[in-house]
Amino acid sequence: MIIRSATFLTSAVRLDQCPVDGEPEIAFVGRSNVGKSSLLNKLLNRRHLARISSSPGKTQLINFFHINEQFYLVDLPGYGYAKVSKDIQATWGPMIERYLIERTPLALVVQLVDIRHPPSREDALMHEWLAHIGRPCLIVATKADKISRGVHEKHRKVIRTVLKLSDTDRIILSSAEKGLGIAELWDAVAVYTSR
Repeated sequence: MIIRSATFLTSAVRLDQCPVDGEPEIAFVGRSNVGKSSLLNKLLNRRHLARISSSPGKTQLINFFHINEQFYLVDLPGYGYAKVSKDIQATWGPMIERYLIERTPLALVVQLVDIRHPPSREDALMHEWLAHIGRPCLIVATKADKISRGVHEKHRKVIRTVLKLSDTDRIILSSAEKGLGIAELWDAVAVYTSR
């Protein structure tokens, strides 16, 4: 996909603060340290569009990035062990839940998991819940450059087993550092944004 424009549009904590133009939205969800912001920046070929932090949990709002004035990439707050107050974490659950259940323009959820480790309990619960509410979900295994290519398939099988994926469910291996999987991910996104 050719990126002609990519701009940060808005942050939201409620559905009534989300864009109202009805353009397709591709939401990115994953643990707090899975590399969401790095992957978004690599997808958009920008260094600092999505904010990256050394401390997990920096994304505390639903952030909308308008792409080619045709669709949105949506950065959701990470789940897991983010080092933020319990009060803030308590607001994330309902905020993310309402967005994922009620947001009509949401076309696809890209769930990120760290290829180096088996998916966490939170990863498995998120994937199961997305299936339960009927949201299309694509699994992207991040940080693939951190392990040798020889064990990629072994780790892919672990992800498939823990998340109870079928043999036909797609898992894209990615690396924000090396660019692995970026073209494949854009191809998948294009299917949901060209309707």
